[in-house]
Amino acid sequence: MSEPVLPPAPPQAPRLNSRFWPWLSRSVLRLSGWRLVGRLPDLPKLIIIGAPHSSYWDGVWGLMMKIGLGVNVNIMIKREVLEGPLGIILRPIGLIPINRSAALNVVEQMVQRFGEHERMWLGITPEGTRKRVKHWKSGFLRIARDAQVPIQTVFIDYPSKTFTLGPLVHAGDDPEQDMAMIRALFQPYRGKHRNTEA
Repeated sequence: MSEPVLPPAPPQAPRLNSRFWPWLSRSVLRLSGWRLVGRLPDLPKLIIIGAPHSSYWDGVWGLMMKIGLGVNVNIMIKREVLEGPLGIILRPIGLIPINRSAALNVVEQMVQRFGEHERMWLGITPEGTRKRVKHWKSGFLRIARDAQVPIQTVFIDYPSKTFTLGPLVHAGDDPEQDMAMIRALFQPYRGKHRNTEA
């Protein structure tokens, strides 16, 4: 029996209201050879960080996996994009608007959103860009600490065509120490164009 391309979705995960799109996404992943390795935690609230992010394809495969799981992982996007015609397509698959002109900054908006929902998973690329960077953006740590939500690490590896679920991390009181520890976890894995420096 061949290995499944996706693990089962845990009961407490926020769900997508569709059967067709998950089936289609799983079919595409099966044909492409990509798979998600590991077991997702059975938690109602979660921040998921994926790296190394070096290509638009990371988003394509990641989107296929989240839809294939039937799990509603929220992804942040500029509010203006969702106000246009694309919003009809993007809102149902979990993209959420960020108001950059609001009094609340992005971290505060996400902390508030976690407080307003019983179940919410949020996906973030901590590098913030597809280019190699020396410093990751610390917003995900601040959201995790202030909202008291754990962080699920996901390692992107193109040679093996896998997204691997790593350890669950809890933000502490020393962001620099947390960041160094988290980045080191990603070092063995290689994205489409590069790896992650510790």
